[in-house]
Amino acid sequence: MTAADPTRAFRLDGRVAVVTGASAGIGEALALGLAAAGARVVVCARRREKLDALAARIADGGGEALAVACDVASSEDVERLAAETLGRFGAVDVLVNNAGFVEIVPAESEPLASFASIVDVNLVGAFRCAQRFGREMLARGAGSIVNVASILGVVGVGQIPQASYAASKGGLVNLTRELAAQWARRGVRVNALAPAWFPSEMTADMFADERSQVWMRQRTPMGRPGRVDELVGPLLFLASDAASYVTGHVLLVDGGWTCV
Repeated sequence: MTAADPTRAFRLDGRVAVVTGASAGIGEALALGLAAAGARVVVCARRREKLDALAARIADGGGEALAVACDVASSEDVERLAAETLGRFGAVDVLVNNAGFVEIVPAESEPLASFASIVDVNLVGAFRCAQRFGREMLARGAGSIVNVASILGVVGVGQIPQASYAASKGGLVNLTRELAAQWARRGVRVNALAPAWFPSEMTADMFADERSQVWMRQRTPMGRPGRVDELVGPLLFLASDAASYVTGHVLLVDGGWTCV
């Protein structure tokens, strides 16, 4: 008798995955990883031209992708995203809530409008998507939602002032737990990735500054920041049947940042 291949549990062949904030950086890498694992991928963000290029790249690699321009701060856009996804593929199996942004400003000086805007995208936007696609998953009794949080959802940093971002990611961490608790018996798993420092558009200034790079290396037990490809394996674990008994979990991908 041939032993079953345990790596098959990480495959997503034929499944449909939606990735928000997919136009660059972490979102782009996650979308490519899902496609490589066999998923049909819906990539969405505000910049349509970048999405079209990503969808073409996935197609060139033998995958299937749909590009949909979407602002997760707009309920109308999220509804249209759902309609186009279901119209093309008929179902959704995986949702990756990655859309987000940050502004670096001391808490005492941050305008309330700015704070609210960041929370609306990073937290409320994730809930908009989770709620809309969660309804489809619940109706089918199956699905996996992965929220991209941050180490700033579980610890503070202080030296890089971003109260609104930290608040939004902290909220996303506990939203993950609450949705997981509500939906576990109905077949929908909800987990989160919590990255530390990875190169992206949001961290471009840090990675371009030598002092910031030294700071990241000194503070991280592994002595370096992450590579975006190092988020793909953790995502595939949480999104796939490999994590069929995992829900409400926050997987820190931080080189040891939060263990010291």
